[in-house]
Amino acid sequence: MRIGILGVGKLGLCFALNIEQKGFQVIGIDTNESYVNQLNNKSFYSFEPKVNELLRASKNFSISSNIELALENDINILFVMVATPSETDGSYNHAQIERVAEQLIKFGKREQTTHLVIGCTTMPGYCDSLARKLESCNYTVNYNPEFIAQGNIIENQKNPDQVLIGEANAEAGNAIVEVYEKMCENKPVYCRMSRLSAEIAKIATNCFLTTKISFANSIGDLAIKVGAEPEKILAAIGADSRIGNKYLQYGFGFGGPCFPRDNIALGHFAEQNGYELLISKATDSVNKKHLEFQFEDYMNNFSKENSIVFDGITYKKGSTLLDESQQLQLATLLANAGRKVIIKDVSKVVDEVRTIYGNLFEYEIV
Repeated sequence: MRIGILGVGKLGLCFALNIEQKGFQVIGIDTNESYVNQLNNKSFYSFEPKVNELLRASKNFSISSNIELALENDINILFVMVATPSETDGSYNHAQIERVAEQLIKFGKREQTTHLVIGCTTMPGYCDSLARKLESCNYTVNYNPEFIAQGNIIENQKNPDQVLIGEANAEAGNAIVEVYEKMCENKPVYCRMSRLSAEIAKIATNCFLTTKISFANSIGDLAIKVGAEPEKILAAIGADSRIGNKYLQYGFGFGGPCFPRDNIALGHFAEQNGYELLISKATDSVNKKHLEFQFEDYMNNFSKENSIVFDGITYKKGSTLLDESQQLQLATLLANAGRKVIIKDVSKVVDEVRTIYGNLFEYEIV
């Protein structure tokens, strides 16, 4: 079975390599010619675990900048994995998906029905509007977002808890399920529903996780304030099977490329539809308050003579991304307040932080 993937960035590349390993022939399309060449000659290097090994071992994965190669008649399922960056109001920018749609329309009506699967996060309602635009060209539009963590994408894709599918119809949903049944090494729950429901479910899932993190940190802050034991309190709460201990540890606030923006986007979507989603606003507010609390706690309990060491400065362990990193925000606040801050991380991260902040910190490469 041949599958096309339009947009072969970090997520698209991992997905391509995972399904190629399971016997699919994969045609990847990307606009970056230099990147395309690096992937084809297998000289590309990724910091994401297992990507380099899978790329070198791949035999049925090719990539091009020519979208026509993904529109051959024996390809009837196309995954779209382009970026949907956030706008200033919290909504998502769908411009890259729109450019893909314009190219598909340009090539006219398909001889056979082709299932277009949107794998990037979209605002609820967008996929329905895209479906209306592409219907005359014999495409179905479906929504199938990723639930992954940077630094563990390959394994997360192969072993998901759930596969969320916003399907145009049962035939399209079955085609998507067929891909996952071959790729997954576990037995995930298949959550099949309308496109709109799936778009809400995706960002609501991350909103719940951010709420859980903010709850844990606020209880931890309170415990520290009164001299109690944060870790033991949260362990007791998490021992309740109705709650569970995942994402219920005391630590830094949430960050990264998904959690903050999904939480804000859900609140924005609710406001657009005349509903005030208070939990979204509260979660964001608590996350900011937690940063303020940690800053004050460090300032009050660490003497000026002692160095403050951050063993990892990215938004989470195992990642090289600085997006919305509360660790980095806290380190910056402390350094600007006159404290000696040492950042320990891998060379890629240290180089990026040094480029942005210069000698504000001291650095150690690990």
